[in-house]
Amino acid sequence: MVIGLTIVAMGSSAPEIVVSAIASWNNNPNTAVGNAIGSNITNIALVLGLTALFKPLIVSSSTVRREMPVLLAVTLLAIYFLSDGQMVFYEGMVLICLFFFSIGGLTWMSLHVEKGDPLQAETEDEIPQGVPIKKAIFWVVVGLIALPLSAHFMVESAVQIARYFGLSELIIGLTIIALGTSLPELAASIAGVMKGEDDLALGNIIGSNIFNLLAVLAMPGLLAPGFIDENVASRDIFAMLLMTVLLIVFSFNFRGTRRINRWEGAVLITCYLAYCTLLFI
Repeated sequence: MVIGLTIVAMGSSAPEIVVSAIASWNNNPNTAVGNAIGSNITNIALVLGLTALFKPLIVSSSTVRREMPVLLAVTLLAIYFLSDGQMVFYEGMVLICLFFFSIGGLTWMSLHVEKGDPLQAETEDEIPQGVPIKKAIFWVVVGLIALPLSAHFMVESAVQIARYFGLSELIIGLTIIALGTSLPELAASIAGVMKGEDDLALGNIIGSNIFNLLAVLAMPGLLAPGFIDENVASRDIFAMLLMTVLLIVFSFNFRGTRRINRWEGAVLITCYLAYCTLLFI
């Protein structure tokens, strides 16, 4: 349970963290901020929407339900930091400290999970058993080498595409990069519902979004503090808040059935398409 809620969740957020760090290091803070916000919008509106269309999600885990208010609180904090049109160093420090605090909180939560919580069995099923230590070390090393290399090429290429088509780096971060770094969540969610692990699929998205706002959004504040595109404060943070609120409303259905249905998945996808259309217009 600890591994599933911490290491696995961080693993699916690793692309966003590395891409944001490299973009910030290359003095492209708008790409980094766009990646953080865009990934959260994509995870809920597109990934969760497609997953619910594929198979309705039943929200039965109390652990997952407890994580949702945390996600909303972190989202409101990120909106507060971004509302003045800049990311400064102390805001990055606050976010990264909260990131490590959240790891500790998730660890405590997983150690005190209620007996019979379906997330526990689902998480344990996902942890590979009997993997030789040499093989495990080999793939960790491969991942640590491949991830920053691929992130570097992704950021550089995306910036070139943005300049060629006259698009802002923020737009590319919100769309192409966000979509690319959200693919692990899409794969994990669809694989989860295929195995009947609905809570794990939803938990992956919630955990990833929390980490995005704490670790990914911290990078421009720590490595490239300064002003960001004004559209972030006037448009994108509110789209992210809307998606987060819809996630919570759909999960705690007013009819008492804690289930994200196909029509709700269709609503989320429609919101994503409308948002992308607004961006490019």
